Order: sequence, then structure tokens, then C-alpha cells
Amino acid sequence: MTTTGAPGAGAASTGSASTRARAGAGVRSGSGAGGPLLLGVRHHGPGSARAVRAALDAAAPRVVLVEGPPEGDALLALAADEAMRPPVALLAHAVDDPGRAAFWPLAEFSPEWVAIRWALEHDVPARFIDLPAAHSLALAAADDESGDVDVHADESGSESGSGSEPGSGSEGDGSADEESVRIDPLAVLAGAAGYDDPERWWEDVIEHRGPGRADDPFAPFAAVAEAMGALREEYGDGGPRRDLVREAHMRLQLRTARKEFGDDGVAVVCGAWHVPALGRKTTVAADRALLKGLPKVKAGMTWVPWTHRRLARHSGYGAGIDSPGWYGHLFGVPDRPVERWLTKVAGLLREEDRTVSSAHVIEAVRLAETLAAMRGRPLAGLTETTDAVRAVMCEGSDVPLGLIHDRLIVGEVLGEVPDTAPAVPLQRDLTALQRTLRLKPEALERELDLDLRKELDAERGRLLHRLRLLGIDWGEPLIARPSTGTFRESWRLRWEPELYVRVAEAGVWGTTVLSAATAKAESRALAATALAEVTALAERCLLAALPDALPTVMRALADRAALDADVGRLAQALPALARSLRYGDVRSTDTGALGEVAAGLAERICVGLPPACTGLDADGAAEMRGHLDGVHTAIGLLPDGHGRDLAGRWGAVLRTLAGRDTAPGEIRGRAARLLLDDGRLAEDEAARFMGLALSPGTPPTDAAAWIEGFVGGASGAGRQAASSAGGMLLVHDERLLGLVDAWLTGVSAEAFTDVLPLLRRTFSAYEPGVRRTLGELVRRGPANGGPVAPEAAAPGFGPGLDEARADAVLPVLRLLLGAGGSAAHNSDDLLEATG
Repeated sequence: MTTTGAPGAGAASTGSASTRARAGAGVRSGSGAGGPLLLGVRHHGPGSARAVRAALDAAAPRVVLVEGPPEGDALLALAADEAMRPPVALLAHAVDDPGRAAFWPLAEFSPEWVAIRWALEHDVPARFIDLPAAHSLALAAADDESGDVDVHADESGSESGSGSEPGSGSEGDGSADEESVRIDPLAVLAGAAGYDDPERWWEDVIEHRGPGRADDPFAPFAAVAEAMGALREEYGDGGPRRDLVREAHMRLQLRTARKEFGDDGVAVVCGAWHVPALGRKTTVAADRALLKGLPKVKAGMTWVPWTHRRLARHSGYGAGIDSPGWYGHLFGVPDRPVERWLTKVAGLLREEDRTVSSAHVIEAVRLAETLAAMRGRPLAGLTETTDAVRAVMCEGSDVPLGLIHDRLIVGEVLGEVPDTAPAVPLQRDLTALQRTLRLKPEALERELDLDLRKELDAERGRLLHRLRLLGIDWGEPLIARPSTGTFRESWRLRWEPELYVRVAEAGVWGTTVLSAATAKAESRALAATALAEVTALAERCLLAALPDALPTVMRALADRAALDADVGRLAQALPALARSLRYGDVRSTDTGALGEVAAGLAERICVGLPPACTGLDADGAAEMRGHLDGVHTAIGLLPDGHGRDLAGRWGAVLRTLAGRDTAPGEIRGRAARLLLDDGRLAEDEAARFMGLALSPGTPPTDAAAWIEGFVGGASGAGRQAASSAGGMLLVHDERLLGLVDAWLTGVSAEAFTDVLPLLRRTFSAYEPGVRRTLGELVRRGPANGGPVAPEAAAPGFGPGLDEARADAVLPVLRLLLGAGGSAAHNSDDLLEATG
């Protein structure tokens, strides 16, 4: 929360308000002498913004100075462009290190934005007077190297070196040996006024003043200047040491403007905490001494879109307000803010198919006003309106309030900047691609389904994959890997302002998205040390359609594969190659060279896997079981030209593992299960393998491991579904279930304690319905002495058909289908009736 002071602190004093504003802000002695108009504000405060506009209208200065980086002066004219729609931010980055960046966000209700717009509308020069970004970025880099944490870092990792105010809510804003202690001016003033909530105090004395008040426009600034002066006298500077440097630079810029435009022709809009420092009498030499020797880098600057959601984050300069949507509403409505707000809420709830009538709105307004009166507030605030919405429109439920918070209180507004704003070539290419492919960046998170058989969707998918390769995560796949044989991709899209920094960083790789992604892929292939890393990169190159990068990636892949003799690493690399071959075909990509490498890799795995499965401990067996599943799936994905000859060899490897006593039980059980699923192992033979594994001579822990491998799920993704499939195998094959039951009842009490964790891990992965059915089957016991069960109709299904149970559903089916007749008709009659 940005907590610098703002107009309207509520203090009262005698004399002319205009004189007090200039005396309190311009001259520390308060003698009434004239001076520049210092307007202390709270960043992103709509009350401050309204007060600034009123003060500028009354004072009509000849120049407006605004707290911000001077490099932005050349960009101020763009603020008058019709295509510029806040929230926006000035983005500064080091030219040699684009990742070193800083933001200065501005919303429609930010006092600085209002001051800039006022100056442009009145043909008055506007200038930024804060410490240049060239120094701020260099100081941030120096702080990182020295371990000093006098930097405000936002969540994206970029630094907003000079963009924060004392009490902004950032953590670690000053070093431990600082003489002054960082304070929260808003909290101190609220406490002095008897409030325990600084936000509530701020709303009462500032935001609820409302537009159109007939007060002296300078009175709030005089009051806040006096309050900030008292706080700085009591607590000292109360902020990081860099604030002293910033204030020295602002004083120098203020002196220059006074000489050019005169004392009465200058207005300054800055954080209220700086007002006493700008009015302080210091010498030019003293201020220049503070600035002497500052490090400096070459900095680039532009405008970028910002979001309300980003304004609400509690980190960096973007922090400051919990409810930007609410503040934007207060700033934009001409009157009756509570009634208009609750009407917005009602409209949102109606869009979500909730029953909200005009009567609900009227009652909510009455309740909010009543709550405000009971709590001694001049106007119903966000707290009162939220309580009223919960009680009247949401029937006491907090669930709809989450939607209201996200969509209205915070808001999902994404600003816009004109095309004429400076941008790196990569950003311009990306913008052109977004327009061509009709992919508009939006702050609202949305899902995008692509059909890769359509050229437009295929190009969209390639763009998103290329951006991910460059570290620009605009889109996130909804599933980690495409499902087998699909022509579809699903993405979750959300554009964040920090992605502009990522684009600037990626600009070192090329001037277009395609060339940059190609160059980065080639660089990563040459630098990769692990085989799995190169195979994953090959998969990403195919998904992103980077044909120029594939030769380099394939050479690196062949080199790593030839040198790597570890079966585990080879097995880890093969699935990515198999997916690349399959989905390269989906995208009509030439994958001939990749197929040769994949086939060679699979051959080496078939040769080396059985010896590698000998002598493994429990952890090694679990890891190797994961490789077994991955290779089995990969060989099934290999196209016919590469996978046909390998399928038989792989089946022989699995059969060898299933019968090898030196292999761990988990591996033997998993191999038997894979053979059974593929139809390469008869059910009788599977029962024989299980009987051998669960024989009395087998150690209980080894037998439990075999069960886990056989009826447990696949490791990694999809484990839950595969585990349930293993449970259904036991449900439909009572012979296997009987073997497990007989073995388990024969385990001694001492050994049962050892095997219980393994069994619990295996059976707990089953779905509740599967576990319940297994329990019923075990409780019922085997059907001994009954008729011989017929053979299963197909592998994996139960033995035969229970005709009596099937006939029981016929009456209901006939009723639903309107077949008529009595319930005694048999299934043949039903088939005739339904055609």
C-alpha cells in the first residue's frame, strides 16, 4: 500500500488557505512568502487526483513538474494521443541488460496522470524531475552486487529502483544500519485521528470528499504539507538513503524551473512525503554533492500497458491500493457513487445468472447508508457496500464476493498505448503477429482451444510455443503434454505487464519472433549437457515449427546420445522424441532424422534395460518403473516406419523382466501388467506369474512390491487414472483378486506391518467406487461350488454375462424408449422394438 500523504488531511489552521499552501509547502518558515506550488499527493489516489486538478485550475501555473524519470519527458506528448488509455506505465530498462528494468505505473485516477493531462490540455510544459532512470537502474545493479536491499523489486523480478515511496508496503526497503526508521505516514496520521484502520481514515477524509466541493483548492495541500513536515521532524527522513539523493535532484530541477518561469509559475506534483524536503533551504553545492559520483547506465524508456490487477499487488511501485476498480469508480462517476456502484454489482451478478432485481439494489443502498451512519462515517465506503451486497444480493454467502472482488473491486482493465510509442523490433514484430492472428493481449485470463488442422490455429500455436521458448509465458498449455493422436491444443492466456520486459530481454536473440526463437534454440542445444534436455528441446522446436534450428539440435542430440551409456537417461530421453515424431506428423513437419535417432535410442534401451534392472534398491526400482512406463508409451507412439520392428523386441524385453528373479518385484509386476494390457500375456499366464510372486517362499515386502507394480498406476502424469484401471482389473478378474486375498491373509502379523505402507499406497490411489467394489467382493468371498464361470468375452472384462441382472433393466428401458408391452419381453423383443 502506497502510504505517502495526500491532500485533505483534515487539519485546520488560520489565515488564507492559498497563502498557507505556498507558505507551508514553499517556505519552511511559514512566513507567508510566495513560492512554487507544491502539491503533495498519494500515488493512485482519486481524491488526490481531483484535488490536483482543482488546484491547477485555480493556480494556472506556467510549468508543471511531476515526480518521475526525466527520460520520460520525450514521451509525454503521447499522453495526449487518443490511443493512449490508462492504466499505463513508463518502462525503463538498461540497454545492455534489458532484464534490469523499472516501472512507473499511472492510472486514470493517478494525480501524476491528471497533472500531465492538464498540462497538455493547457499547452503548459510538463517535466519529470525525479532521479534519472539511468542512475536508478545503475544503483539497483550496485545494490544487488553489494547485498544492499535498498531496492523495490516487483514480482516479475524487475527492479523499480526509484519508483516507490516510504511506506509502500515493500519488504526490505532499507539496510539494517540506516539511522532513520521507515515509517508509514498514513498509519501515523490515522492513529493520531483515532482510527485503527489507515484505509478507512483515508476514505473518510479524502475519497469521500466527493467532486464539486466548494472548498479552497489549496487547503488540503497546506494541511498535508504541515502534517508531513511534523512527521519528518519527529521521525527524520523515515525512508531509504536513496530518497535523499532523489530529493536533491528534485530540488535542482525545481531551482531551474523557478529561474525560467518564476516562483509563482511553477507547480510540483509529488509524493506528499517529499514536500518538506523540496521546501527545505539547501545550497546548490550541497545538492550536487549528494549526486556526485552516482553510477550510470544507458537506459531506454517507453510506455507500456498496465493492469488494475497489477496496481493492486503489494510489491514495488505498483503497490498502493487494494481496490483499483473501486478507486476508478470513485474518480469517474459524477455523483451518487454508492448507488452507481451497487448498480454495477447487480449487473455483474445478473450476467452470472443470479437473481438480482432493482429492489435488491435499493435495499442494498439503504443498508450501506445505515451501516455508514452507525459506524460514524460520512459516506458509505467499500466496506459498507460489500457488507450490504453480501447480506442483500448474496444471501449471506461469500462465494459471489470473490467474483465481485476480481471483476469490479480490483478489475480486469488492460491499458493501451499508441503504435508510435518506442519499442524494440521484437516487440513490433510480436504486435504485428498478434494482429494478424487475431490474438489480442488481455488482462482477463481466458482459455483458447486450437484445431491444428486449421492454418490460423496452427500459426497461433506456433507463436505461443515460440514465445514460451523465449521465456515469454503469455500462454500456458492446459496439459503438460498433448494427448495421444490429437489435433487440438488448449491454452490459458493472460497478458501481464512484466512480459514487456521479457520481450525486451529476448530482443538480444533476434528482431522477429521466429529468428529470436531459432537463435535461442540453437544456443541452448550447444550449451546443453544432458541428453533429456536436448530431446525436450527438439520436441519444443517441432511444436514451435523452427526448421532452421533443427539441424543444430539434431547434431547435438546425436552427439549426446552416442556418448551417453546410462540406460536411465536414455529411457528418460526417448518419450520426448516419440512425442516429437507423433506431433511433428500432426503439424506436417519433416522428422526423418529425428526418427532415426529415436529408433537407435530404443534399440539401445532394449539391449541395456534388463541388466540395468538387476540389484536395484526400493528407490531405484521406483525410478526404473517410471522409465519402464515411459519407454512403453514411447514405443507405442513411434510411427510405423520406426516402431514396427521395435514392438516385438520390446515385448521380449518385458517378458524377460517379468520372469527374471533378480529383478525387483515392482519391475517384474509392472512388466507383467504391461504385457497383459497389450494382449501379449494370457490371463492364465498372468495368474501364474502372480501365483509365483505371492508364493509362501517369497519375502512379504517383495510380494507387496510385485502387487504395487502389477495393479498400481503408472508413475508421473495420469497415475490416478492408471491406478483405477488396475483396480478394475481386480474387480473383473476374481482369480487375481483371490490370489491377492489369499496371500494377504497368509502374511504374518510381523510382516504385515512392513508391507502395509506399500499396500496402502497402491490401493489408496483407486477411486472410491473401485475400493468399495473390491471390499464387497472380498467380503462376499470367492464363488466356490457354483457353476463354472464362462471365459471372459474380451481381455480385461468380467467372465461372461449375468443375464438375470441384464434383464432387470428391461422394464425401465422399455418405459424410457416408449417401446410398450409388458416387462416380460426378453432382450430380443426389445431390440426389435428399438430397431
